[in-house]
Amino acid sequence: MKRTQIELADGRELIYFDERDDAVRDQPDRRELPPPPHASQLRYDPLTDEWVAVAVHRQTRTFLPPADQCPLCPSRGDRLSEIPAPDYDVVVFENRFPSLSQRVAEEPAEITPFTPVRPGRGKCEVVCFTDDHNASFASLPPARVRTVLDALADRTTALSELPGVEQVFPFENRGVEIGVTLHHPHGQIYAYPFVTPRTRTMLAAARRHFERTGGNLYADVLAAERAAGDRVVASNEHWTAYVPAAARWPFEVHVAPHRPVPDIPALDDAERDAFGPLYLDVLRRFDGLFDMPMPYIAAWHQAPVHVDRELGHLHLQLFSIRRAKDKLKYLAGSESGMGVFINDIAPERAAELLRAA
Repeated sequence: MKRTQIELADGRELIYFDERDDAVRDQPDRRELPPPPHASQLRYDPLTDEWVAVAVHRQTRTFLPPADQCPLCPSRGDRLSEIPAPDYDVVVFENRFPSLSQRVAEEPAEITPFTPVRPGRGKCEVVCFTDDHNASFASLPPARVRTVLDALADRTTALSELPGVEQVFPFENRGVEIGVTLHHPHGQIYAYPFVTPRTRTMLAAARRHFERTGGNLYADVLAAERAAGDRVVASNEHWTAYVPAAARWPFEVHVAPHRPVPDIPALDDAERDAFGPLYLDVLRRFDGLFDMPMPYIAAWHQAPVHVDRELGHLHLQLFSIRRAKDKLKYLAGSESGMGVFINDIAPERAAELLRAA
């Protein structure tokens, strides 16, 4: 894989990850762009012990443009996009409308005595999986998935070294039902200046399990699911894809390596090669469930950068809000108000349907 780093017209970083060593990426960004926005404002919620990002500049971000105006397609002729080259394999660049940024302005210390404020220091990056606007992740060849995984490993390592970054979160949103603002196949990476609430909850459970048993909680749950087998969707030598016994979403699958590792950079070559074929199989089963493109979120759970790394176990959580061909799962009163999920489909039935898809 060849890695080429350039600077866009407004100073943002862009990196090409090419599968050919002879790829030349010397095209300049010919656009005239305003300076990137400053970092968002983080406000502390004392009632939940959580930070909320207020990023008002994102209100004007690009929203579902037509294909001939897609900012993630390559630049060709006079149609200039975020990617200066006329083609590419995988590209990563800093988001033009970031929720978190290293460009920090002065902020007040607090709004009230109970609500301190700090800059949203971190970074948000966009990952383009292919230059084909009409493709999807499920249509990629395994070799391209390996390139994507290597790019995510590269960026996880680099972002983890930024001052103040505590957690790196790669993810993909797919489908207007999920809320995507661009149709082009892409994902994102958030580098947070704190450990996220979901991860804190999972780590607390893992810590209690370790204190009781001396074991890694996720590794023990994975072993139990592999032994039970009725919720396993697919597996190979290095990975298992299964529906969690307490799945929150109508169709939810965890794709986990058999060897406990804290993050993507820790995967070895054999594990990286084995991920693509299995994950592509699961994605195609998702699309085959209702014979239509499945909206989904694919979320990589990685250990925090500085704390509790021994408690983590890398895994990809793939889930959809579609519960039937003509029905979506909405986060209504119980889910949104109290955080208590009510699933309409038994996890065992979901696994059965995915195996048959």
